[in-house]
Amino acid sequence: MKRFLTKWSISLFLVVGMTASMIAQKTVSGTVTDAANNEALIGANVLVKGSGSGTITDIDGTYSLKVSDGDVLEFSYTGYDPQDVVVGASNTINVSLGAGKLLDEVVVVGYGTQSRRDISGAVTSIKSGDFNGGVISSAENLIQGKAAGVQIINSNGDPGGGVNIRIRGTSSIRSGNGPLYVVDGVPLDGGNINAAGPDLGAGDGAARNPLNFINPADIASMDILKDASATAIYGSRGANGVVLITTKKGTGASQGLQYSASVSSSTITKKYDLLDGPGFVAGATALGGNPATLNKGGSTDWQDQIFRTAISTNHNLSYGGGGAGSNYRLSLGYQDQQGIVKESSMKRYSVRANTSHKMFNDKLVIDAQFTFANVKDQQAPMSDNAGYEGSVLGAALSANPTQNVRGTDGKFIQPGNDQRNPVAWLAYHDDRANLNRMLGSVSATYNISSKLSYKINIGADRSVSVRKAAVSRLFNINDIGGRGRAFNVNLNSANTLLEHTLNYNTKVGANSKFDAVVGYSYQKYDNSNTLIRMQYFKTDDLDQMVNNPQAVNFQANNDAYRVRGGASIDELQSFFGRVRYVINDKYDFSGTLRADGSSKFGKNNQYGIFPAFNLGWRLSEEEFVPELFSNLKLRAGWGITGNQEFGGGNQIFRNRYNDDGNVEIVAFANPDLKWETTDQINIGMDYELSDGKIYGSIDFFTKSTSDLLVKTFSAQPAPQEFVWENLTGQVKNTGIEFSIGSELVKRDNFKWNINGNLTYIKNLVQNTGRSIQTGEINGQGLSGAFAQLIEDGQPLYSYYLRTFEGFNAEGLNIYKDNEAITFVGKSPLPKLTLGLTNSFNFGKLDVSIFVNGMFGHYIYNNTSNAFFSAGSLGNARNSTTDIPGNGEKQTNSADASTRFLEKGDFLRLQNMTIGYNVPMSNKTIKGLRLYVTAQNLLTFTSYTGQDPEVDTNKAIKGIPSAGIDYLAYPRARTFTFGANVNF
Repeated sequence: MKRFLTKWSISLFLVVGMTASMIAQKTVSGTVTDAANNEALIGANVLVKGSGSGTITDIDGTYSLKVSDGDVLEFSYTGYDPQDVVVGASNTINVSLGAGKLLDEVVVVGYGTQSRRDISGAVTSIKSGDFNGGVISSAENLIQGKAAGVQIINSNGDPGGGVNIRIRGTSSIRSGNGPLYVVDGVPLDGGNINAAGPDLGAGDGAARNPLNFINPADIASMDILKDASATAIYGSRGANGVVLITTKKGTGASQGLQYSASVSSSTITKKYDLLDGPGFVAGATALGGNPATLNKGGSTDWQDQIFRTAISTNHNLSYGGGGAGSNYRLSLGYQDQQGIVKESSMKRYSVRANTSHKMFNDKLVIDAQFTFANVKDQQAPMSDNAGYEGSVLGAALSANPTQNVRGTDGKFIQPGNDQRNPVAWLAYHDDRANLNRMLGSVSATYNISSKLSYKINIGADRSVSVRKAAVSRLFNINDIGGRGRAFNVNLNSANTLLEHTLNYNTKVGANSKFDAVVGYSYQKYDNSNTLIRMQYFKTDDLDQMVNNPQAVNFQANNDAYRVRGGASIDELQSFFGRVRYVINDKYDFSGTLRADGSSKFGKNNQYGIFPAFNLGWRLSEEEFVPELFSNLKLRAGWGITGNQEFGGGNQIFRNRYNDDGNVEIVAFANPDLKWETTDQINIGMDYELSDGKIYGSIDFFTKSTSDLLVKTFSAQPAPQEFVWENLTGQVKNTGIEFSIGSELVKRDNFKWNINGNLTYIKNLVQNTGRSIQTGEINGQGLSGAFAQLIEDGQPLYSYYLRTFEGFNAEGLNIYKDNEAITFVGKSPLPKLTLGLTNSFNFGKLDVSIFVNGMFGHYIYNNTSNAFFSAGSLGNARNSTTDIPGNGEKQTNSADASTRFLEKGDFLRLQNMTIGYNVPMSNKTIKGLRLYVTAQNLLTFTSYTGQDPEVDTNKAIKGIPSAGIDYLAYPRARTFTFGANVNF
């Protein structure tokens, strides 16, 4: 009986308690608006502090939520100051949120975050709302033209093609010039993770972009660390800048379901103005050709035969939310991007999960992120080193316009004599790559006290890339005709990370603060590759050729099957620390020190020390500064950073196996090989007027790179092919960066914001004592020709050419000083870059216009050199309409000279977007935005090539070139129609 009464008493107590709780709760509702214009804020978070309950505002900015008297509601929205409200007697709570100040913006820096107010290094932060729109296949293009000092050049228009990004100039002769990418705390391997394209008659396949695996829709922000005081925390990998990519996370309230979709149409911006059939016959006949053999009786526009209108689609689905101490976000993505050259495309399937959970009264925080992507590439026969015959584009430019595609028997007509039918080439060629890449990390942060925390971070980056390519024996090209050829290339990459950090954070008095971080990092890169070459096939089926080795006629030749491969292991061990002290919110100091040990370097120099410091003085806190300046801060910094992005000089880890399966050591050992180091000084000023009405920064920098890494080849025969060594001398970059932003107009129904940046950079090689050739020039009879020379007193990759002065009376070339080859005072490196964005809001309509440009550089038009001359036309290869009648009569090939050197200046209307937020009465759909985006809409330039934004890598012995255009994949003009839906 006693036990029964006890149970009854407990049950009654629970029922009464629950009833009382339900009676105490009530429903409050209201509207969240922008304090400046009273417009509704869609998707604002409304949370009950200390509980897991919350909601978000709908399309009208309204919300409703069950609460109790005395609860504290927290209202927040990205870009606005949060606000807390205590629940009282009223059932209606309306809140107006004010826009957050630029100074309070949170910026990601190495191993932590800082408010914009406290940063004294050169750092640019770009949020997702400011990203470029349209068809974006890789992360770099999201920020093209958006940051001062950051030059981004798409080397060609191929879907998923390579992108060259330079932060504050080009600093290295042979080592990598790209920045270090860090995704959610995991530094990525700077090497290529895509299987290389084999040579199937058109040179090696062009490079793919290693960032293609990241879905741009998953990126929340990209923070660019530019000067040494900001990048030194990454030590040996910070010389070329650091790009920190932060992906989207969940919030404390349900974000609901979000879906976006778009369809795009792309066409070539500019075709070459080639001779038609009659013009070709007449022009070639005037140069000695026989009209009877020139005129094939047909009429074909070969450019139209290989180009197409490309249709691309993009779909993204995400769901996120959370509760007390937890949040999550899941996303799926699919992109199908066709190229404007037939038989070229990129498809990406991606899945991403981010989660965070707090435990033990917020003492322990577990964060995890995971990405998996499958990227499928299909490539047309185009490359950076196609030789004088050219790629499929070269075949289309030079093909006889009176030649039909097929004969009367329905078979492809193949002229021979180094002339190729481009349509047949596309039909008889297949080149496909498949990349699976996984990137993930798990971290645990334990808050030892309110001031001290410990964090362990474990990361892994795995990729498997397979490339299968073949050319049928039915296609007459080099020695492939009659036998066929296929390649199977595999590349496996594994990158593992282990980091331990201690963070200390404390306030000192009312307006001062001190923080410090110390840490240890270990990263291991394990790469291996195999290449199988097969030829002498018994079949014409391209699928069987790449997937069925039994299709090879092994009895026909002992060279039918070859296998090569290689492997490397690199390790990086690091110790680092940073301290920062802010005094009275007026003065700040930070110092950084990192020690890196790398297996890539010789045993005498495996460790490098990379120090940095910076100072800041907030002048706006001084009485002598006018009140007009809501912020005025002077910054100064110095530091030393390193560069280890090269093949590696320690032969213990640099092996390959030959056709017989025997291991070969590739390089001579160099026990004294050491880091390439960059010494950089930065002086800058941040300014903000009238509480953010006008804001921006100006920076002056100089950086000098020494101990330059180069590969020196051995005279053969020799046990190994080459040795890595350090050059004396320096590559120096000096420059000025300027950025400005302004709220020009801010009214209830109209807003106009403008953001711009301008950068000037001067580059110079000093005291190396070397002359290094690069910039190979292709064309018939141009074997061994080059256009660039690296030498003291000149910018990197300076043009070194004959100076063309015109044609004489006989139509022969005239060159200055008896054909002397000299420096011509022209550089491929832009001196001036700019970007300008105008954003307008008219009620629910928004318009964004982005313009970018590059100036002060020259492009070598190798395409014109190889294909558009009297020599080419006289050899029955088609040419442009300006060749007949230009005075040239010589029928031999055109020499490499300033005749083909052109100004590369351009100003481009790169991106224009018009969007509309549709008013919704349907409560299921909380938001709907429709938009149209135009990319590469207009280009103003004097360059006669297809597009001035081009960079075909015409390397010589591994020394890269710059500013050369040779049969680059054309750029497209794209129109995108899309919708974003919030449920």
